[in-house]
Amino acid sequence: MLELMFCSLLTILPDYLYRRYAQGKRFGKEITFFSVWYELRWGITGCLMLTVSLITMIFYFHPSTNLAAMYFRTVPILPEGSGRVSEVKVSYSQSVKKGDVLFTLDSSRQQAALETARSKVAEVDASLISARSDIVKAEAQLEEAKSSYQQAKDELEVKSELQRRNPGIVPQRDIEKLQVVVNGRQAGIDAANATRESASLRVSTLLPAEKASASAAMAQAQVDLDKTFVRAGVDGRVEQFLVRPGDLVAQIMRPAGVLIPEDAGKGRLQAGFGQIEAGVMKVGMVAEATCISKPWVIIPLVVTDVQDYIAAGQVQAGQELIELQNTRKPGSILAFLEPLYKGGLDGVTPGSSCIVNAYTGNHEEISAKETSTGRAIALHVVDGVGLVHAMLLRIQALLLPIRTLVLSGH
Repeated sequence: MLELMFCSLLTILPDYLYRRYAQGKRFGKEITFFSVWYELRWGITGCLMLTVSLITMIFYFHPSTNLAAMYFRTVPILPEGSGRVSEVKVSYSQSVKKGDVLFTLDSSRQQAALETARSKVAEVDASLISARSDIVKAEAQLEEAKSSYQQAKDELEVKSELQRRNPGIVPQRDIEKLQVVVNGRQAGIDAANATRESASLRVSTLLPAEKASASAAMAQAQVDLDKTFVRAGVDGRVEQFLVRPGDLVAQIMRPAGVLIPEDAGKGRLQAGFGQIEAGVMKVGMVAEATCISKPWVIIPLVVTDVQDYIAAGQVQAGQELIELQNTRKPGSILAFLEPLYKGGLDGVTPGSSCIVNAYTGNHEEISAKETSTGRAIALHVVDGVGLVHAMLLRIQALLLPIRTLVLSGH
């Protein structure tokens, strides 16, 4: 309507003034209800064409959308395992800090596993002490075997020397018996060495490996026990938390509640613009918004990021090929906006619906030396018509509470 009124001042009014003062035609005489189209046909046709062009230019270079909101993320409250709730630590809609226990699960099985693992570690420690004692014992046996071997060897050497000097003085049978004893004592030394090596191997390799395995099992048991304590992952507030002692919870079931992180959704606005605006939406554009949770307020914004893909075109693996005729909604360009001034979004409730206008700015191109005069004038016109959209946004901001509270049958 505003565009039509503005364009009529540039087309219909001059045409009428020409008819009135140049041709002497007046309303009610030559210009009647039946002849107005013929008399003012050039002005009316020009007005319609200019209005359509103006509206197209305004909505293209200064896009507007009602698909804007302060989206915020939520964290589902789920245990890492499954079990029955034994104790609830927080209440409905309570603020929590990171690491606070929300509720606990029955941990009797995990505690038994932890005690078993601790007993295994203690058992390995005791075996390690015993193995060290076995090393000492094996070394003593080795020394004893060496002494016995040396004694038998010395006696064999003495009798062998006597036999060499005085053949027949020592019976050959005795020398053979002593040789057998020496060989037996040598076998005793080898057995003592093997026993010592076996004990050393247990101390250095086998038992440490068993202890490491037992310690890992104890650590795993402790982890499983810790999983029975369901904690808050971030600072925030617990909502829809309805679990009670005795309830069975698991990851495959519904969440126990929802944790809304602190400051979730605050400080940033997301808006979806039509696909035709893909060539216009740029980072750094100035924008304005009005939100239903903060009526009669215009919030200056700036575009900080523009998603360079459209969600409607995403492909997911499935058993059927994609049929493009099934894609009914064209999708939108997602833009992220932040307040131009600090605290601009204060008072806007996260999740609140908003109306957003974005304005194309060509100041740098207009100021450039290489820009021609005609193009500079055209860019001035493009920037100037944004005023119409700004006026429309303020009218919407004024009427939004009335439309919501009165006209919608609230």
